[in-house]
Amino acid sequence: MTPPRGLLDLRRVWRAACYSFNGLKTALKYEAAFRQEMALFVFLAPLGLWLGRDGVERSLLVGSLMLVLIVELLNSAIETAVNRIGNEPHELSGRTKDIASAAVFLSLLLVVLAWVLVLFDRFS
Repeated sequence: MTPPRGLLDLRRVWRAACYSFNGLKTALKYEAAFRQEMALFVFLAPLGLWLGRDGVERSLLVGSLMLVLIVELLNSAIETAVNRIGNEPHELSGRTKDIASAAVFLSLLLVVLAWVLVLFDRFS
């Protein structure tokens, strides 16, 4: 039985990976919040790998940091799309940006919660 057409299309996978890397480069170039959160990730991820006692703790510490980057990318994409539509103040545009920003805030709270709980358990 042959796989469905396109399932093993490595050129498509390569192109998708290139688009993803371009997105990361763009976010690093244009989004100050993403740069700050990436710096936090670069500093804390190795610490999380070292402090975590097992795979679960390591995945909580590092995964929560990675989730912040993911949510920030989505927030930036939403803000960019809203700005593309128009820069004039509009209630729905503001609400959209505020809701996306709230998602970033909650992801940052998750980092704090995960790190506090894991480290409290580790050092108590």
